[in-house]
Amino acid sequence: MSDRVNVPDDRERTQRTITDGFFEREVYLSRQETAAFLRDLADQIEADTNVTVAGSEWEIPFEYREPIEVEIEFTKQRERELEIELEFSEATDAGGSGLSVR
Repeated sequence: MSDRVNVPDDRERTQRTITDGFFEREVYLSRQETAAFLRDLADQIEADTNVTVAGSEWEIPFEYREPIEVEIEFTKQRERELEIELEFSEATDAGGSGLSVR
């Protein structure tokens, strides 16, 4: 199984791999595209702690550690909005609880 999870088409036109700095992209997907993306992501999360999220012209390879933060936010100001955010933290070499015997 590949660790690559593709986001359906985006508008950036130069291929690049993002490994530092800041990058943000919003894409608007149909229900079917969203479901397929989330299934691919879920399969990858279940399989490994390496994932590469990619658009047609960019990719972000990432190795993460557990736990994964899941944030649920609901608001009704002008319109009702539900936001579900997943936050992955970078894997560290320390591993475990940080306890050691010397």
